[in-house]
Amino acid sequence: MPGDMSADVVAVFGSSQTQPDEPDYVQAMRCGQLLAQAGFRVATGGYAGLMEAVSRGAAGAGGTVIAATAPDLFPMRSGANEWAHIESPQPTLSLRIGQLVDHSVATISLPGSIGTLTELMVAWNASHVETLGNRRPRPVITVGDRWIRLIGLIADEVNGMAELITHVATVDAAVAAVVANSR
Repeated sequence: MPGDMSADVVAVFGSSQTQPDEPDYVQAMRCGQLLAQAGFRVATGGYAGLMEAVSRGAAGAGGTVIAATAPDLFPMRSGANEWAHIESPQPTLSLRIGQLVDHSVATISLPGSIGTLTELMVAWNASHVETLGNRRPRPVITVGDRWIRLIGLIADEVNGMAELITHVATVDAAVAAVVANSR
């Protein structure tokens, strides 16, 4: 990602389909706002839905928003949402997700579908690999019950380290977990 990627970027994943009048959108805006108020820059996939809401909340609180987009994959999307300050276009989906995970001190997964699940899996695996190198794993935080059930099933099937993921009920708790575990 462009700019100095120091210990102040949190990547937030979530659905691109959520509309501004939905409760998850409002909560995602709050997530961005709280992260910015805590002194973090926010990185998202940069498009609509919850990515837009997080960006909007962070920008509205005076924070910096980084958008890792993939224009070749999503030609129907006209670039980053209007609240992104820095757009970092990537040529492939794996590079886009890798950039978000590799250049953040923590990740938060909000409600989403297969794309959000993929991002969460990459973040989870990166934390697992960090433990293999005797490094402190970056926080991987999920918001909502859906992730608890899904991670439990996956961890049981592949002998995953479910303890690397912190499950919380609210975005307030997610940001508190980031603050407590990433600095």
